[in-house]
Amino acid sequence: MHRLGGAGIGGLQRQTQASQAYKPLSSAISRSQVDGLQQQLSTFREALTRFAKEHRNDIRRDPEFRQQFQRMCAAIGVDPLAGPRKGGWWAELIGYGDWTYELAIQIVEICVNTRDMNGGLIELGEVLRVVRRLRALGGENESEAVSEEDIVRSVHTLSVLGAGYQVVTVGSRKMLRSVPQELDTDQAAVLEVAQEAGGQVNEGALVLRKKWTPERARTALDNMLMRDGLCWIDDQAEEGIVYWVPSVMLWADE
Repeated sequence: MHRLGGAGIGGLQRQTQASQAYKPLSSAISRSQVDGLQQQLSTFREALTRFAKEHRNDIRRDPEFRQQFQRMCAAIGVDPLAGPRKGGWWAELIGYGDWTYELAIQIVEICVNTRDMNGGLIELGEVLRVVRRLRALGGENESEAVSEEDIVRSVHTLSVLGAGYQVVTVGSRKMLRSVPQELDTDQAAVLEVAQEAGGQVNEGALVLRKKWTPERARTALDNMLMRDGLCWIDDQAEEGIVYWVPSVMLWADE
């Protein structure tokens, strides 16, 4: 027993000595790896900087190129909209941050000016159409075209306002919500049915399509009309009372 115990203690001591001997080597390898990684990151940043300078105009002018640029940034963990303190050297090099924030201001103006009509819910495609029209009236040409993805990214920058700006999906369409209130399930269902009918909906359509009771359909429509301001009422339609939802109505291009 004594011999076994002595051998066990000796083995443990040798193992401890071996571990201590490997510590300097392990530390040296770790330092070497960190130094190598830092060198790689430095080289990578220099390459990206050259890319940004060379393709500055393409990023600003070409929506498809800009989308590829955004996807590349997301893949490597770079935020092109971050400020200088967050490493946003992309935005400094290409002026992309200012461009996006200017677009966000236009989006806010559109939402505010149409809120009385649509209750703070507007189709994303309509926002894009109005933005393009405003920029055309302002003398801007296709040299800095705007895409739907640009709208979505600009809306993301508005989240800091805490005013409820958010892109939501209703049925097959993307909508921009500009009020703090979340859409509940009944509201989303009403919007989906109205969307399929060109913007109009009534109790009967909800009972038929969603298998609701007449009471539930009536309550949902009354809430959207009186509480949320998301629809208009037409009590002179031939088929009875009809509700119109401006945010999903089909508007003719002016």
